[in-house]
Amino acid sequence: MKATNKFGIHFKIRSERVKEGKAPVFVGIAVDGDKAYMALKNCQAELIHWDTAKGCGKSTTKQGRQINNYLDEIRIIIKNHYKELELSGARITLEAIKNAFLGNVDEDKPITFAQLIAYHNEQGVTLLAAGTMRHYLVTQRYLIKFFQQKFNKPDVNLTILDYKFISDFELFLYNHKPKDHQKPMDTNGVLKHIVRLKKMTNLAVKLKWLPSDPFQGFKMTKKRVDKDFLSEFELKAIEEKKFEVERLSMVRDLFVFACYTGLSYVDMANLENNHIVKGIDGENWIHTNRQKTSIPVNTPILPKAQAIINRYRNNVRAEEKGTVFPVISNQKVNSYLKEIADLCGVRKNLTFHVARHTFATTITLSNGVPIETVSRMLGHNKLSTTQIYARVLEKKVSEDMAELRNKLSHCI
Repeated sequence: MKATNKFGIHFKIRSERVKEGKAPVFVGIAVDGDKAYMALKNCQAELIHWDTAKGCGKSTTKQGRQINNYLDEIRIIIKNHYKELELSGARITLEAIKNAFLGNVDEDKPITFAQLIAYHNEQGVTLLAAGTMRHYLVTQRYLIKFFQQKFNKPDVNLTILDYKFISDFELFLYNHKPKDHQKPMDTNGVLKHIVRLKKMTNLAVKLKWLPSDPFQGFKMTKKRVDKDFLSEFELKAIEEKKFEVERLSMVRDLFVFACYTGLSYVDMANLENNHIVKGIDGENWIHTNRQKTSIPVNTPILPKAQAIINRYRNNVRAEEKGTVFPVISNQKVNSYLKEIADLCGVRKNLTFHVARHTFATTITLSNGVPIETVSRMLGHNKLSTTQIYARVLEKKVSEDMAELRNKLSHCI
């Protein structure tokens, strides 16, 4: 069926319902002249952070930007429901889109993957970080491609989900050949999509939409990958390099700061002055929560990290954003780090996350900091997550001993 060409999404605040300084935010959906408003769960806004004319949060305040991130995810979810209806050939009506968004199902009809995805995403927008939610949307797009290839339609009933379905989807992911610049998926790339599928099917089991766990007996094995980190000499080369280009100097500073604090890119970008407090030792500490897991992070600030904080104390861009450092996109940071690696003679795939690995290995574990302490500073919820760095250090021990053997052989 031909899709409607009159479809819109907008948001508004119900200022007459202000309670404790906050008002509820509603999403408005329009389809061919029909309109409906729905209150967004757990989304309220203070009037000073809402732009009534634009129907969104104010981009000049942190709270306003956080509201806009949430609204962007809602907009994506509703548009995905629209596309799913369009692909399935179903009649696109206001009621159909509302039911898909709200996860309403007809008990007399078999529940489909599209309904599970809609309900999962409605919950996920509130419970999951924006980055995590984007990863789920990617997995869901792969599922739709798989349905189209195997069943010649964009949606299927949940009743067909069994061990063979999961095995076939896994094989589809391995054989998928991207048309853009991306490389085919490796074992760990495939595993991430399978894990997300499992989490969605676990939700279906809890809702009693599936009678049992289709993953029972299905084994998922993660391929061990050594984490790249900088040696003491490589880190020193980057620290001491003089750059003529300001953007490279700034990115280098942010990267080195992460090497001495272990912060991920997003946690470093979100770092505010009030996250820096006096610790029990009288020194400055970082007290924050990881955006990825909400786990508390309490890390003493080492002198080199403190020097970088001081360097950006009066930075105009940072002050405008209300953060410790000026913020640029992670994509640009990683692009500039490639330039920095070339200029410093570092022959490793330098990304911002390498800084976190460097903190765990070269800065802490190599200098005798107990692994339990490192785990806590990194904000890991399992010690086993941190133990990968101890295994990486075995490789460093081997390299150091090989160098020692070489030196001793010249002394004989």
